[in-house]
Amino acid sequence: MVKGRKASDALAIRPANKASWDDLMAVLGPARCHGKPCFCQRFKVRDRGWFTVDEEQLAHNLRTQTHCGQPAAKHTSGLVAYLDSEPVGWCAVAPRLEHPNLILNRMLSAGRDEDLSDPGVWAATCFIIRKGYRGRGYTYALAQAAVDFARQRGARALEGYAMRTEPGKTITWGELHVGSYNIFVAVGFKPVSQPSKRRVVMRIDF
Repeated sequence: MVKGRKASDALAIRPANKASWDDLMAVLGPARCHGKPCFCQRFKVRDRGWFTVDEEQLAHNLRTQTHCGQPAAKHTSGLVAYLDSEPVGWCAVAPRLEHPNLILNRMLSAGRDEDLSDPGVWAATCFIIRKGYRGRGYTYALAQAAVDFARQRGARALEGYAMRTEPGKTITWGELHVGSYNIFVAVGFKPVSQPSKRRVVMRIDF
């Protein structure tokens, strides 16, 4: 059981293979990235294919990757947060190699002397909290759960691709779904590069 940082309500956070497809859709179905449903495929569909692949295929990809409804599955690609029995949040967390667009993104890899094909490095790429449950600190709980999950699954390190926030300023293009800088810092990540004014590559080594 993991408690939200800003709330006394307790969350139960489960690997996505122990959640149902209906639970995933309750959280991810309404979510939009650059105006379209993403189903956490933006970093997984190679090159610019995400812009042309239809919604049905993106959803099929997610269902295959999470192995939702298959509690005995040895692999999954995310975590689902529950308040009582209601699914309220999602965090995508999986080996970095499963995100080819992260590997191909020159901005995120710039200035880093590292083997990007290292299978021991995982990535936490997306955080979603359902409307009506936001502002309670649940993203902090999901970030900590992602750290624990990656470590338990044998990761050597976990990365995030945070956005810096400034009071009174809105981050455009819906990019805060990658997680804010403060959330990653709160659970032990450290900055390793800053490829743009707002984007920071964060990392925790195990």
